[in-house]
Amino acid sequence: MQEMLFYDRMQFAFTITFHYLFPQLTMGLSLLIVYFKWKFLRTKLEQYNDASKFWMKIFALNFAMGVVTGIPMEFQFGTNWAKFSELTGGIIGQTLAMEGMFSFFLESSFLGLFLFGEKLLGHKLHFLTGFLVFLGSWASGFLIITTHSWMQNPVGYEILTNGKFVLNNFLALFTNPWLWPSFLHNQAASLVTSSFVVAGIGAFYILSNKNVSFGKLFVKTGVIFGLVSSIIVAVPTGDSLAKNVVKHQPVTFAAMEGIFKTEEGGSEIILIGQPDVKNKKLDNKIAVPNILSFLTYGNWNTKVKGLDQFEEENYPTNISGLYYAYHIMVGLGTLFIGLLALAVFQLFRKKLFTSKWILWALLFMIPFPYIANTTGWYTAELGRQPWLVYNLMRTSDGISPTVSSGNTLFTLLGFIGLYLLLGLLFLLLVGKIIGKGPKPQNI
Repeated sequence: MQEMLFYDRMQFAFTITFHYLFPQLTMGLSLLIVYFKWKFLRTKLEQYNDASKFWMKIFALNFAMGVVTGIPMEFQFGTNWAKFSELTGGIIGQTLAMEGMFSFFLESSFLGLFLFGEKLLGHKLHFLTGFLVFLGSWASGFLIITTHSWMQNPVGYEILTNGKFVLNNFLALFTNPWLWPSFLHNQAASLVTSSFVVAGIGAFYILSNKNVSFGKLFVKTGVIFGLVSSIIVAVPTGDSLAKNVVKHQPVTFAAMEGIFKTEEGGSEIILIGQPDVKNKKLDNKIAVPNILSFLTYGNWNTKVKGLDQFEEENYPTNISGLYYAYHIMVGLGTLFIGLLALAVFQLFRKKLFTSKWILWALLFMIPFPYIANTTGWYTAELGRQPWLVYNLMRTSDGISPTVSSGNTLFTLLGFIGLYLLLGLLFLLLVGKIIGKGPKPQNI
C-alpha cells in the first residue's frame, strides 16, 4: 500500500508540476495583453497593438501546452485516485465541471477571435475578445482554487452514511475563508512570472540591439507590473494566507517555519537552518528573535505552537520538503521585490535601459518565478498532508486499490519521456517567436 501511494503521489506531482508551468504564464500574460491593447486604444500608437499581438502568440502556445498537459490529470482522478473521486465527487466535481464548461470554453473561443479576427472585428471588439480571454483564464484559476481551498478547509458539506461527501451549502464554497487569499495570492504570483518573462525578453532585445523600441516597452511594463504584483504576493495576500494556516492548520505552520519546540515569550523567525526531523531540531540556524510572533499575531511575545503540541500521526509527511519549499518561495519573493524595486528606481532616473547589469539580471531571472510558484504550490500540498481533505480524509484512503504500483510507475516513466519532448518542442517554438520579434523589420 505504501509503495502504491508513493507512486500515485509521484505521478500526480510530476504531471501537475509540469502542467502548471504553462497556466501560471497565461493567467498573468492575459492581463498584460489587455493592458497593451488598451494602451493602443488610448494612444493610437501601433507599437502597443503589435506588442499585444506578439504576446498573444506566446499566450496561445502556452495555452495549447496547458490543455495537452492538463488532460492526463483529469484521467488520474479516475485511475489513481478513484476512491477520492467516488467519495468527494459530489463536491469537487461541480467546481471542476464549471471550470471546464464555462472558463475553458470562454478562454479558448475568444482566443481564436483575438488571434485571427482583428480586421473583421475592429479594434474595440478586438480589445473585448482579449478581455474575455483574460476573464476566462482568471475564472479558470478561480474555480480550480475553489476546489483546492475546499480540500484545505472543507466547508458547506455533510457526510452520508455511505461515506460520500455532499454539498449542503453551495454558496459556502465561494465564501470559504481559505479561497480569496489563495486566489489573489496565486494570481499575483502568476503576474510576477509573466512580468519577469516580459521584462526578460525586453532585456534580451536591448542587450542584443534588436527590436530595441519594443525591448524598452517590455522592460518598462514588466518591472512596473512585476514590482506591484510582487508586493501583493507578500502583503496582503501572503500574510493573509499564512494567518489562515495558523488558524486552520497550526501543525502545518509549525513545520513550515521549522518550529519543533514551542517557545515561551515569543517565537523567532528562521532565516537559515536545516531541519533534523529525527532529532526534532534545526541545525546551523540563523534566526531573529520574536519576529515570527509579531508577524503572526501582531504581538512580540505571543507563543506560536511548535510540533511538540501535536500528535505525530498528524505531522506533515515530509517536514523537510515542506520547510525548504516554503523558505525557497519566501526567499525568492524577497529577492524579486528587491531587484524590481531597484529596476523601477533606475527607470524613474532614466538609467534603466543603460544599466546593463540590471538588464542581464532581469534576463537570467526568467526561470526563478517558475521555481517560486512551484515551491509555493508544494508548500500548500505538502502542508495539507497526510490529508486529502483536511482532517476528514487521509491521502492513503483516496487511492485506487485496483491500480498496481507497477502500472503507475510505467505510466509515470512514459509521462516523463513524453513531457521532455513536449518541453523541448515548446522551447523551440517560443524561441522562434522571440527571434522573429514583434516586427521583424524593426532592428
